[in-house]
Amino acid sequence: MSTMSTMSTMSTTMPTAPAATTWEAPRITPLEFNQLNKFGQRRVRSEAQDHIDGVLVAELVERFGSPLFVTSEKRLRSNIRRLQQAFATRGVAAVHGWSYKTNYTSAICNVLHQEGSWAEVVSRFEYEKARRLGVPGHRILFNGPNKPRAALERAIAEGARLHVDHLDELDLIEAIARERAEVVPIALRLNFATGFTEPWSRFGFNLESGQALEVIARVKASAHLKLVGLHNHIGTFILDPRAYAVQVKILCELMQRIEADGQIKLDYLDIGGGLPSRNALQGVYLPPDQVVPEPEEFTEAICTAFLAGTAYRAERPQLIFESGRAVVDDAQVLITSVVGRKTLPSGAPAAILDAGINLLFTAFWYHHPVRLASPPRGQPRETVLYGPMCMNIDVVRNSVQLPPLEPGDQLVISPVGAYNNTQWMQFIEYRPAVVMIHTDRSVSVIRRAEDLDTMCAHDQLPEHLRNIGSLGD
Repeated sequence: MSTMSTMSTMSTTMPTAPAATTWEAPRITPLEFNQLNKFGQRRVRSEAQDHIDGVLVAELVERFGSPLFVTSEKRLRSNIRRLQQAFATRGVAAVHGWSYKTNYTSAICNVLHQEGSWAEVVSRFEYEKARRLGVPGHRILFNGPNKPRAALERAIAEGARLHVDHLDELDLIEAIARERAEVVPIALRLNFATGFTEPWSRFGFNLESGQALEVIARVKASAHLKLVGLHNHIGTFILDPRAYAVQVKILCELMQRIEADGQIKLDYLDIGGGLPSRNALQGVYLPPDQVVPEPEEFTEAICTAFLAGTAYRAERPQLIFESGRAVVDDAQVLITSVVGRKTLPSGAPAAILDAGINLLFTAFWYHHPVRLASPPRGQPRETVLYGPMCMNIDVVRNSVQLPPLEPGDQLVISPVGAYNNTQWMQFIEYRPAVVMIHTDRSVSVIRRAEDLDTMCAHDQLPEHLRNIGSLGD
């Protein structure tokens, strides 16, 4: 055999070199037992959600960008109708005052006003916004501890329902009424213990100390004030319906005491808000489906107490409630995208999102449910979700079960409708658009995304600071 043929034979039989692989540093990964939690229940694993009200998440991001708040008009209307029906079927035609501070996006407010809700406001800004949206003064409940004189003068002239928070405010209203030579109707905000919640004693006049009774006597004796209502808000995210039963019983007993001398008859009782949503409070182990009562359980407790407590009157007073969170929370989601991944020193996976606590302020006290918007690529693991802020506290979830993530993956966080569009921060990043999916599945922008022009619109640059010189020299 020739040398040439031998070499040819050898070249066809030599093994192929293995493909190059990327070296990865070894790490210790703790063994996870993810099947059962401490209650013997299976851990909730995130299911994919690729659409919202029939509109694809990917389509929404393509049209409006990421991050993106998406509001469901259908859910919003359904929620308020359910609450209204829950009162009506129990014999109480209650009035709903939409809590502007919960979410004062104009389109959201007007959906609820179309459904018959009044406006519940706690500042000059919120009052002026309600009026601009077309809410008449007599359908505005003006709460809050800071009502400037100009705002009070306008509210009095327009017939708003004033809920007095403190003595200095009472003095100011009485002075305005005296100057106008008229009698101004007012309601008093009260605070008291129900035994089920921590009293919000910083707001209104305390009942147990006797302060509330002293103020009531003063108003009754005034030539320029007329007491027409009582207001009380027992707290937020109330999980026991019995708290409202006690609240209503106390208010009704006080009303009967006020009316005993026959001098006045109150027009309404306002029981505030505080109804919970199906969000997951931090520190509560059980899932919301097991700890949050249905709305009908609350209305049953409220209406039973109200009908019993007002039976002495031939004509019952109006009942007003100011629910915010329970109406809007699950009517909005936040779409956010993965921008990067990390492996923490513990070996746990982490992801960096384009939305953080700047947009999701409620992440400080809720474990917001998170779902992947595409099919999972593997088994879920305990994952940390960080936001884009240069702050160590920017954590969306300290731990959530998610499959392996990659840059560009979209996540759906819900419910997020309560307080995030009012408490969000313009910090480091632009705030994104808010859109609404209508009942016909069309989509409208209800708040434009910010840009550089937005952020510079209020800046004022003195003339001598307009030229920064040649920084590159």
